[in-house]
Amino acid sequence: MFVDRGKFGGETTSQERRDDAQPDARVLGHVVHCDGARATIAAFADSGEGTLAGLWAVGRMISINLGVTRTVGLVYAIGRPDRVWDENGRNPIEVSVELVGEVRDGGAGTTPVFDRGITVYPHIGAVAHRIRSRDLQAVYDLAGRKSVTIGSLSQDETINACIAIEDTLARHFAVVGTTGVGKSTAVSLLLRKTIEAQPDLRVLILDPHNEFSAALPDHSVKVDTVTLDLPFWLFRLEEFAEVLFRGREVEPDEIDVLRDIIPQAKNLYRNPHSGTFLRRGADSLTADTPVPYRMADLIRLLDERMGLLESKNDRPVYRSLKTRIESAIADPRYRFMFNSRLIEDTIHQTIGNIFRIPHGGRPITCFEMAGLPSEVVNSVCSVLARLAFDLALWSEGKLRLLVLCEEAHRYMPADPRLGFAPTRHALSRIAKEGRKYGCYLGVVTQRPGELDPTILSQCSTVFAMRLANDQDQKIIRSAIADSSASTLSFLSSMGQREAIAFGEGVATTMRLKFEKIPPSLIPGSNKRQAAQASGGDGSDVDLAGIVERLRNVPRPQQALGFAEVTDMQRQAGDPGYRRPVEPAAPIPEDLDISFGLKPTTFGRSRSD
Repeated sequence: MFVDRGKFGGETTSQERRDDAQPDARVLGHVVHCDGARATIAAFADSGEGTLAGLWAVGRMISINLGVTRTVGLVYAIGRPDRVWDENGRNPIEVSVELVGEVRDGGAGTTPVFDRGITVYPHIGAVAHRIRSRDLQAVYDLAGRKSVTIGSLSQDETINACIAIEDTLARHFAVVGTTGVGKSTAVSLLLRKTIEAQPDLRVLILDPHNEFSAALPDHSVKVDTVTLDLPFWLFRLEEFAEVLFRGREVEPDEIDVLRDIIPQAKNLYRNPHSGTFLRRGADSLTADTPVPYRMADLIRLLDERMGLLESKNDRPVYRSLKTRIESAIADPRYRFMFNSRLIEDTIHQTIGNIFRIPHGGRPITCFEMAGLPSEVVNSVCSVLARLAFDLALWSEGKLRLLVLCEEAHRYMPADPRLGFAPTRHALSRIAKEGRKYGCYLGVVTQRPGELDPTILSQCSTVFAMRLANDQDQKIIRSAIADSSASTLSFLSSMGQREAIAFGEGVATTMRLKFEKIPPSLIPGSNKRQAAQASGGDGSDVDLAGIVERLRNVPRPQQALGFAEVTDMQRQAGDPGYRRPVEPAAPIPEDLDISFGLKPTTFGRSRSD
């Protein structure tokens, strides 16, 4: 035993002899039952001197001396057989232990070696001790794998909690925990440690709460609705339809029309004088080919079809589809898709900006989605996840990417009828095939019970923080594969910053406490500080600025005629196309346009 009874671990002393001839005062207990996976130890609640020294506690590791080896066990239950407490005498207790593995000495001058599984089971009467610090370090030793330190063991804060960074990334990982337990803080810490160990790694964070860019100021760039350029022609047909129909059920007839005319519009962009002739064979274009095209050509093709005599019965379909397209083009919230500069072939700049190629010392992209229209979030996430996989695939190992999904149950729900199928497929492809090509997946969720179980099963390393929901706990228990399942019985009672890590990234199931990070680098801390500084009366709230952001409409720079405005909206700012309009009436010289215009000044007739 150790001199310091208040800690597990510490320096090895002569009192740590694992000898059956030790005095009873040196022995914590004896094995009285063993069934192959668990053992029961008979002991006393006090130290033999009449004081309750806390010798036994749920969640601690203990050691059972078997001579050549020492069996390591995890205490998961303690109690008196008769459930009665004796104030005057010693109180015998039963300690239930789950067998984790065994430690053996490697020889003189060498460190102990830990092996999962049991080769020699405890016999009746075997002596149980507190585990030594050296043995505890051996239990969590990563056997030479490249590791990073993310915190300390909950049982002994003097021992570092380390993870194998290569296995954690390459085999995907998940961070689960209810809201308010420090999940986002743990994720930002993991990202910092990962970038330090893997400086060539690119990270794309799908951030629905706009909180990670402030937490990673030295390593990240922010992409939001203002700075995002994602051309509409990068969207596949299903993704583009999700934008047009705004999350509602699509009309099959309209989708069939789009499938026919989008390749024609792409062909017109590549070969302006070729008409609507489509090539066949290896160089043919489809609705999913990432080739630019003009919305003006798309609408003109619809107009031509509506004008055909044989399409009389289909005109309602064409008219409805045209209305949807024009509505999306005119919506200022979709400016990131239909901006005038996105007509040209800007795929290189788009991919380079989003995926940090080159990264310029900032390899993390925080894609802030809070200001993005809810009906296009699924499509945008699908495009980004698909591009990430394709980049890793076609770079032939030269580019390594991590896609981190915050609130992952939004994109990959357990119910297949919910969510957006292309997003689910894109992320599932990363989970199933990504590690072969250097594309990794990080899943963060507060409701693992609502997450697609296929995705969670592909995450070989899981950091489980406090979970209160029974269904969520059940999902995590089903994911653990080793003999330390009893560790998860503490999921509902763990403290702040505590987590249970299990899987490929750790040597064995480990209860740890994440490192503290400065308060200014905690995700969302800047918002909380701003709210506290305001005093709560709302006197410093910029209401006018909030209204402008809600409208999301730029202020008019100059007066335009009605027909010109209609054409600019219809063409999404395409400089190569202008419909002829009648000239506007001249502006009177004495009219002060800085304060407004008279309604009759721009009256004009429309010839269209």
